[in-house]
Amino acid sequence: MRSTDDYLAALPADQRNALEVLRQRILAAVPGIEEHFGYGVPAFKHRGHPLVYMGASKRHCGLYGSVPQGFTDLLKGYAVTKGAIRFTPEKPLAAALVKALVKAKCAEIDVRWPARSSRPRR
Repeated sequence: MRSTDDYLAALPADQRNALEVLRQRILAAVPGIEEHFGYGVPAFKHRGHPLVYMGASKRHCGLYGSVPQGFTDLLKGYAVTKGAIRFTPEKPLAAALVKALVKAKCAEIDVRWPARSSRPRR
């Protein structure tokens, strides 16, 4: 597989639909997020830096990448590890939760790699 579309097409319908919705929610959360395909799964970048990945396995779907601090209560009911949030097509991640997660991850990137000034050099 070489693209997100190929990856999604190979999934069962319920997982494909869940990940297509997640994909649109991620892209809508912050303008300028870029899609790419990395580590064999659909992925997203913010200002050229890895943001999150998404994928599916036999029993669940997942949003991968470090989980920002402060989301413990919002993620109750999901299987959460340091680098993954697992969910099922029957219990997808809510739009508001995805938006908040993506914005928090983008903020982490902005702090770690501040945008360079566009002032001309003398």
